[in-house]
Amino acid sequence: MSLSTCMIVLMAAPLIAALAIAALPSKAFPRAVYECIHVVSIGFVLALGVYLVYVEFTTNTPITALSNWCRLDALSSVFVTLISIIGALVGIFSIPYIQHDVDAGHMDAGQVKSYYAFYSLFLFTMLLAALSNNIIMMWVCIEATTLATVFLVGAYKTKLALEAAWKYIIVCAAGVAFGLYGTLLVYANAADVLDDPSQAIFWTSIVPNADKLDPMLLAISFTFVVIGFGTKAGLFPMHTWLPDAHSEAPSPVSALLSGVLLKCAVLVIIRFYVITVGCIGIVFPRAILVTLGTLSVVYAAFAIFKQDDIKRKLAYSSTDNIGIVALCLGLGGPLGIAAALLHCIFHGCTKALMFCLSGNILMKYDSRSMRRVNGLLEVAPVTAVLFFVGCFALSAFPPFAMFISEITMYFAAIVQGYLWLVIILGLALTVVVAALAIMCVRVDFGHAPADVKKGEVPVMALVPEVILAAVILWFGIAVPQPVVEGVDNATSIIVQEQVDPLYSDALLTGIAQVNK
Repeated sequence: MSLSTCMIVLMAAPLIAALAIAALPSKAFPRAVYECIHVVSIGFVLALGVYLVYVEFTTNTPITALSNWCRLDALSSVFVTLISIIGALVGIFSIPYIQHDVDAGHMDAGQVKSYYAFYSLFLFTMLLAALSNNIIMMWVCIEATTLATVFLVGAYKTKLALEAAWKYIIVCAAGVAFGLYGTLLVYANAADVLDDPSQAIFWTSIVPNADKLDPMLLAISFTFVVIGFGTKAGLFPMHTWLPDAHSEAPSPVSALLSGVLLKCAVLVIIRFYVITVGCIGIVFPRAILVTLGTLSVVYAAFAIFKQDDIKRKLAYSSTDNIGIVALCLGLGGPLGIAAALLHCIFHGCTKALMFCLSGNILMKYDSRSMRRVNGLLEVAPVTAVLFFVGCFALSAFPPFAMFISEITMYFAAIVQGYLWLVIILGLALTVVVAALAIMCVRVDFGHAPADVKKGEVPVMALVPEVILAAVILWFGIAVPQPVVEGVDNATSIIVQEQVDPLYSDALLTGIAQVNK
């Protein structure tokens, strides 16, 4: 099987699984049938995704398919890896979680069927967004992720869940429309200046000719793109859908939304960022991204602090961390870009862990409120220890992975002369640390309500969480060399020049020593 065919199969497998589940009558087949198809789907995505990324990494040669409409390069490899690994781990966690919902009467057979069908469809749309080389298709794919996930957000069909689903689709559809305007401006301008207008649809054809594009149109286009895809990424002030959707969706869906989907929207912004910087330079994109990123971090810090709902705290934390990614991207340079990519990876794993753990808490307490969720250590000690680890990791304490990306952000800000930004970020993130510390203490310690049954959640729910916890600890102590080289290669694509690996290696080695 050729690499192009493998890429097509990678995208087709979850789509076929979704269609197969949808075609089966919900009352004629037991839940195990849907679970088997689900496992095959996430297994294909994991195996083929990791294999293709490995081949691209070892050969340092992009893989294309469907007449260059789809392309796997060093940049898209970062996000395909996230989708493949987190999608599989969260998919495994989904099985005991959905079984519990069925046993508790929260879902019927039809809802279970819909959940597994839309889960695979969700993976398909994210893979297509990450692999698309067609700028119009990028927009279509991000819009498609909204359509695939709105039914997952409203899976429980309660009043609050349906309200969150409607808010999600209305805000995101309206926001991403701005992204379409920005995309069409770039396409129309590229069609005018390229020797072959038919190539104006491809990102890889536009980037080398970015300096020929109209600067005014590119400035307007990038503004639209950041507003549009920033809405889907959860940047302030376009984030309003995010707390409701993340808190009302089933916990595995929240894990995918925060851990992976937001990063797919960031990838589209990165691709237009490359074009814009190639045309008008860094000053204008930096002003937009640093401003929105700073506002996102500061606003989310205080929003996290005042929440009583555990999942809403974690949701606002997503806005905070996407703000950090935008900041790093705006700071630019190899250091800022590498920090943005590392934060996408580390935050994706950490937030997937935390939302899965919130699922454990829901299975035990049937509540997300910290007024009820106390004494987790005596109810489910393994979950409590993992929750403790997750809170510290999300707070970016050493020796966990997010410490590396956040300290790299500070270095990038200092190198670019943004000392005022370092001070603001330090103060805002201190508030975040305080909020997460309070949540950790209140949830893990104290006395559990008398009606909460003691005992751990199923082993199948714990295994993916232990793996994620091990990964964020491992990456915090010593980032694997393939990850460093992969981020270097992706950074080279964004800055459009070869990045000296010795610099990033020395930086990460020094940070690892601090962690130890």
